[in-house]
Amino acid sequence: MKKLHQILLFATAMGLAGAAAAQALKPEEKVKYRQAAYTFMAWNMEKIKAQAVDGSAPFDQAQVAAAANAIAAAANSGMGALYSPDTVGAVGFHKSRLKKEFFEQPDEVRQVATNFAEQANKLAEVAAAGDKAAIAKQFGEVGKACKSCHDKFRMKED
Repeated sequence: MKKLHQILLFATAMGLAGAAAAQALKPEEKVKYRQAAYTFMAWNMEKIKAQAVDGSAPFDQAQVAAAANAIAAAANSGMGALYSPDTVGAVGFHKSRLKKEFFEQPDEVRQVATNFAEQANKLAEVAAAGDKAAIAKQFGEVGKACKSCHDKFRMKED
């Protein structure tokens, strides 16, 4: 738990520093950083899924906890600074699918983002405890949090 607390403090500090730095970025750079962060989180989600959900890989609690900590750190990193209206449709590694409604519904965005961070933090806590069934259940909650944002604020692929 102490390690998780340290990770979250570090992520918060980096997020604050990153917010200032993000203002100087070009829209396509912001999109690239976002896309890289989400790809990194997806990679870690896949590791957890394989080990704790579908059993396609042997369960290694330390690896699952590390993956969950990485997801929580990214969720708490201050990525919100990488979102600005000029990034709608901008091209990073590929074209952003962010809907303009993201900027028209700040309260909803805040709620969705807060829920995602809370669910990611809970996944890190559960993974640290090592209960495979509890990890699988919380993994589903993180997935629901991701889907909530995708359903509301991400365009379908072309």
